[in-house]
Amino acid sequence: MKKAWKQVDGVLLLDKPLGLSSNDALQKARRLFSAAKGGHTGTLDPLATGLLPLCFGEATKFSADLLDADKTYEAELQLGVETDSGDVDGQVVATAAVNVGESDISAVLPRFTGPIEQVPPMHSALKRDGRPLYELARQGVVVERAPRAVTIHAIELLSFAGDRVRLRVACSKGTYIRVLAIDIGRALGCGAHLSALRRVAVADLDLARAVTLAELEALAEDERPSRLLPVDALLQSLPSLTVEGEAESRFRHGNPVDLPAGLAGKIRVYAGGRLIGIGEPGPDGRLWPKRLVQLAS
Repeated sequence: MKKAWKQVDGVLLLDKPLGLSSNDALQKARRLFSAAKGGHTGTLDPLATGLLPLCFGEATKFSADLLDADKTYEAELQLGVETDSGDVDGQVVATAAVNVGESDISAVLPRFTGPIEQVPPMHSALKRDGRPLYELARQGVVVERAPRAVTIHAIELLSFAGDRVRLRVACSKGTYIRVLAIDIGRALGCGAHLSALRRVAVADLDLARAVTLAELEALAEDERPSRLLPVDALLQSLPSLTVEGEAESRFRHGNPVDLPAGLAGKIRVYAGGRLIGIGEPGPDGRLWPKRLVQLAS
């Protein structure tokens, strides 16, 4: 029987399981909601678990707004073993005795906080001449990669036992936690790789509100929408403006409206308590529609 798709508008905070790609997780969730349109807000490797915000329907218009957001991870490093990919799935390229203590780890972590540069790993989705680097890596090809500037806002040592270190890392977009694991291992003199990774926050969205695929599957179909956040869940950091009457009609038809004093930048625009779009100030000092939404009734 052919799947009946429907318009579903909202944001799902998914606790992605180990082993699934972000797209696989999205498609499984999308089918559970019978959502005609869906997208995610940035990939999470199959090795990683944790927070993966998914957008359905009109919320997909705002998914890019989270691509630049800060992220927070809980990472486990295995000391004494370095792999070619920087994670547990890679081939071992070096081993060393682990002769470090908690004080040694605490001493090196400040070196990696603040603005730093990272060389992207070969096992990444970055492209060279149209081909993902991971394809070249699988063929044993290594190409030069330019360092990229990222920011590590904070690193907290959660635990240390034997050859295992657990860290909480708050960082900017584009940060490779695998590269951070390698660099910390080298700074300690014993090498390391990333043995586990869990994303616990994206911007102001946190894992505590997330749901698993198994939990969604256990719900009746008419209960699942209750786990969706509203379309504007990704936009809560933006100021808001309510319009009505002629101003609402103008905005909905792509025309500017008056901008109250004190508002600047991207602005959430509401009518009748519902989001109708995002506006930005134009050179004329008025608020111009940039992205309009048509929510299902």
